[in-house]
Amino acid sequence: MIDNVKQAILTGKLKKIEGIVQEALDGGASAGDILNAMISTMDEVGDKFQRNEIFVPEMLVAALTMKKGVAVLKPLLAGGETNSYGKFIIGTVEGDLHDIGKNLVALMVESAGFEVIDLGVDVPAAKFVEAIKENPDCKVVGVSALLTTTMQAMKDTVAAIEAAGMHSQVKIMVGGAPITPEFAAEIGADAYTPDAGSAATKAKELAC
Repeated sequence: MIDNVKQAILTGKLKKIEGIVQEALDGGASAGDILNAMISTMDEVGDKFQRNEIFVPEMLVAALTMKKGVAVLKPLLAGGETNSYGKFIIGTVEGDLHDIGKNLVALMVESAGFEVIDLGVDVPAAKFVEAIKENPDCKVVGVSALLTTTMQAMKDTVAAIEAAGMHSQVKIMVGGAPITPEFAAEIGADAYTPDAGSAATKAKELAC
């Protein structure tokens, strides 16, 4: 039954996933086992994306399918043992209104087992700092910039987290079209990821 759930995510059966998850539960599978199977399936989806075996639309549908499946499990998971990596704060920097890449990263990271706190777009550095203060159990922060003109805002955001004394609490991941590993290192970020699939993998590494 769990194999059916995994297959439904891999093939993006968005309209059927809730029934398939319910069938697995009715067949005796635990909510925790189903969730962990879903998470490992999304790892597989991320790997396929990085190998160019699938593309953004397929990855997006798989992530949305998983999200819908998790909604069936949520009432059963409250207080239970799940493969959770803690909280992940994400936002697009001040002056930048792009959200498609950020939203896909948020979906993939959530699928990997994080609780995602999405600050949205055009997020001032101070708001990132405030969100970290409000979520002391947060382990990873994702900062997105899609324009060369907002790369400075990314630098300012990392500097603000550092200045607030919070870089010891959280790891900072950066990404976006103009961002490079060299720029990430230069501004003091902990990691750069080129796409949503690798972002989910890297977030898990940083949270451990």
